[in-house]
This record gives sequence, structure tokens and C-alpha cells, in this order.
Amino acid sequence: MNLRHATLHQLRIFLAVARHNSFARAAEELHLSPPTLSLQVKQLSETVGQPLFEQLGKKIFLTAAGETLAEACQDIEDRMERLSQDLAALQGVERGSMKLAILTTVKYTVPKLLGGFCAAHPGIDVAMVVGNREKLLQRITHNQDDLTIMGQPPEQMDLVCEDFADNPLVLVAPPDHPLVGQKSISAQRLRNEPFIQREPGSGTRLTTEKFFAEQGFSPKTRLEVGSNEAIKQTVAGGLGLAVLSAHTVGPELALGELVQLDVKGFPLIRRWHLVYPRGKRLSAAAQAFKEWLLSHPQPEPHPVIQAKPLQAGKRARQGQSTLGKKTTASRAARRKKPSDD
Repeated sequence: MNLRHATLHQLRIFLAVARHNSFARAAEELHLSPPTLSLQVKQLSETVGQPLFEQLGKKIFLTAAGETLAEACQDIEDRMERLSQDLAALQGVERGSMKLAILTTVKYTVPKLLGGFCAAHPGIDVAMVVGNREKLLQRITHNQDDLTIMGQPPEQMDLVCEDFADNPLVLVAPPDHPLVGQKSISAQRLRNEPFIQREPGSGTRLTTEKFFAEQGFSPKTRLEVGSNEAIKQTVAGGLGLAVLSAHTVGPELALGELVQLDVKGFPLIRRWHLVYPRGKRLSAAAQAFKEWLLSHPQPEPHPVIQAKPLQAGKRARQGQSTLGKKTTASRAARRKKPSDD
């Protein structure tokens, strides 16, 4: 056995497979084809002189040799990361790189802030990952990012958490909902309303369920949807109500596709948090972004457009008007279109 023949590339590939317990997921993360990845792990196993994985059914597990090597690979990965940070620090804050993970809801605001930071520090390379709460917690556990931006930080993890902006949650409905236009609606009137919710574990869902539990009931979940965009379309289609960040629904409120209901207790005010594992040494680039984020004012949500309930006759006339316009346009297009024969 001569580990000097092992390459850093092979060790990084092996560590990814060990972290995911999956060749396919590791290949996806590293942007490699599965055959190429498998060949590198096989060559590393031959260099070590012992099998690194064993397969039981469809699952793979580390052998004793694999566990020992994985621990050493993580040490090497951490040391290389610290070396990169040290070299960047010697060049000053205008050089270096940063890995940032953000919650899906934050993608409506943070990229704009990130653009301002990158304009002020053009020498810093930023890699950004967008994911749901579960994905971000997994990445924090594996120390994959320099900084993470999320809603409510998990209490069971030892993290440094700094809040930097409000994240108001509003209750939205389709524009023809019976409650549209009413003032100071009691939460009890929502007891029998169907709701479109995020997946279990979502910070928005947890906050929503906590609010209604304080009102003495649980909201009726009609659908569970894994993205804010899909929820907005589902609500606009009339399938239920939803609680969403005000930052995500500004355009739909402005266009009248969705309407914010005036329910007592709303909006629910949450805060965005910048988090990272306690004890983690931030790179010069990450420290600069942290200070920049905490010192710059955050964008406010789009102003809310409160729509009045549409009357049935008006809706019908609007539909006829739209249909008439489409028919006229269609006839004009047919007149201009050359004959097929």
C-alpha cells in the first residue's frame, strides 16, 4: 500500500460518496459521470489495498478501512479549505472566494444584495446554493458552506445566528374569494378554509401552524407543495389559501392575481438570519460579506395591493371582453397567414 499514489481528486470523490452513501448523488454533486466516478473509487481502493465500501441490497456502506479513510479525507479537506482562506487573507479582502447557501424564499431578495456586494468587491468569487430548509440543515451539518441565510435557525444545532431583516408572512387568496375586501377578519373564519402548504419542516409552515394552534385549531391542508411558485399558481387557481413571505408575492399582488387578506394577527413577522457553525473561522471574503449584509438596509416587500371582490356580472363581462379580443386577434392572424395549399 502506497497512499502517495492517491490523488487529491480521488480523495475528494471518495469523500463525496462517503458523505452521500450514494455513487449517483456524489456524481451529481461533482458533475461527473457515474462510470468515471466509480473508476476513481476503484483505483483508490486498489491503492489502499482494501475494499472501501460494501453493498447490502441496494445500499452501500463504508467498511472499517473506508471509515478510517473518510475521516482522514475530511481532515485533508478542512486543511485545504483553511489553506485557501489563509492565502486569500494574505491577498486582502479584495481576493478570495465564498460559498453561500440561501433558503428558497430568500432568493427573491438576497441575490440583489449579493449583486451590490460583488460590485463593491469584484475580486471575490461567490458560489451560491439555493435549497429548502432540510437541504440547508444538511449542508450546515457537513460544513459545506461559509455562510447560510435562512429563517428560524434550528435550536438543536450549535450555531452563530445574526438576524438582519424582517420577513413578514402574509395570507393570500384568489381575487374572487368571498373574504376579499373584508376588514379585520377573525382567524376563526378560516377554520374550514382549505390551505396550500409547504412541505413538513418548512419554516413558513411551522410558523403558520404555530399561529393557528394559538387560535385553537389546525388549518385544513388541501395540498402540500414544495415551491413558492407552485403555491402561488395553485392559490391563483382557486384551490385554497396560503401563507407566504411578502417578498415572494409582490408581483402577483400588484397584478391582482393574488390578494392579501386582512386577517387579525397578520402579517406574521419573522426574521432572516445569517448563520454558521460556532467555532468556524470565516474567510476574509465571508467576513466582509457578513459585515456588508448587516450594515446595508434591506429591501422592503412590494407595496400590497388590496383588491375589491369582483362581482359575478363584472367577471363575466371581463371574460367576454377578453374572449372577444382573442377572437378578433385570431381572425386577424388568419387573414395575414399565407394559405397552406
